[in-house]
Amino acid sequence: MPAYAYEAMTPAGKSTKGIIEAASAAAARSSLRQRNLAPLSVEPTVAKKGKATKGAGFGRAKISRRALTLLTRQLATLIGSGIGVEQALKTVADQQNKPAVTSLLLNLRASVLEGRSFAQALGAYPQVFGDFYRASVAAGETSGQLGQVMEHLSGFVETRAKNRQTVQLALLYPAILAVVSLAVIVALLTFVVPDIVRVFTSRGAELPFLTRSLITVSDFINAWGIVMLGVLAAIILGGASLLRQPAMRLRWHRFLSRSVLTRGFSLKTNSVQFAGTLATLTVSRVPLVDALTAATQTVPNLHIREKVAQATARVREGTSLSRALDDAKVFPPMLIAMIASGEAGGVLGTTLTRAADDQERDLNALVAALVALVEPAVLLIMGGIVMLLVLSILLPIVNLNNLVN
Repeated sequence: MPAYAYEAMTPAGKSTKGIIEAASAAAARSSLRQRNLAPLSVEPTVAKKGKATKGAGFGRAKISRRALTLLTRQLATLIGSGIGVEQALKTVADQQNKPAVTSLLLNLRASVLEGRSFAQALGAYPQVFGDFYRASVAAGETSGQLGQVMEHLSGFVETRAKNRQTVQLALLYPAILAVVSLAVIVALLTFVVPDIVRVFTSRGAELPFLTRSLITVSDFINAWGIVMLGVLAAIILGGASLLRQPAMRLRWHRFLSRSVLTRGFSLKTNSVQFAGTLATLTVSRVPLVDALTAATQTVPNLHIREKVAQATARVREGTSLSRALDDAKVFPPMLIAMIASGEAGGVLGTTLTRAADDQERDLNALVAALVALVEPAVLLIMGGIVMLLVLSILLPIVNLNNLVN
């Protein structure tokens, strides 16, 4: 049964809101009356075909990563204990104190009760459950290993949320420092420098090259600053619009995977995602071709995903996994070598897990190094700009003092 968002009046005359599960809006009103509540409004939290309704506001199902991590762990525990998906969703929904999460889970349960698979039900909320999440669940359902897949999936979601939070906290101080420094520099160029220039020019002093350059920059910001902001915003919005087109997005991803500056990081990021997913599904005894099909959908880069899909087709035809991936030329040689070793020894799942861990450690080390460089880089850049500003103002003052003496 779908979920409905309601607003009702208690016998004491107080207004109350919440989520109720019912077969229809009429049944929801009837259930509220049985609870001695006078319904004021009852609206579905999600419209037909999974589209959000305007009235309820819960159909968008935008929940936090913390909530997603918690409900994934709870579902993994219940499903792994042998409880059916629909009952697990109901149990987890009853434990929630956030209406958005409750309505999401109840609507998922309604979809499952209507005959859809769990993965198909998740497909109605791609903004909550990403490609990796849905592909993993689909592979688990196909292989009959949903409990094990959910257990591995919960660990992955928790680790990813923790890593994301660590990076965000590490970048918070440099971001604040950069924003404040830019604001101070723009304020100086807009309000302070013009007044100082008027003082120097009124005395007929010859200004140094650095000061003249600063004046040029200040004049440009005063005259064209707002226009440049508009142009920058237009470029960003236009670029984002272009990247929504599949063809342009594929070209951009191909550039990222081939460019000298971004190739290493792009291949490392995608190999971690692919190896981790494939390891999770293989250890859960999902057939290799099904696991490859699911893992392919989780690769963020569209160009690399296309290459992996071609490799999957070759594996389906009988080619070894290591050979097919080696010919694709989109993953590090170390990963290919470990996959070949696992295939030769008949321990592909264990080897993939070790390879995924090694790749993730390398990526985390690379990300940590880049994050560690951000703060000193911001300090050096902003400090250098401020130093140039100070010098461009002090040099004319020194020259004036020399003229007086």
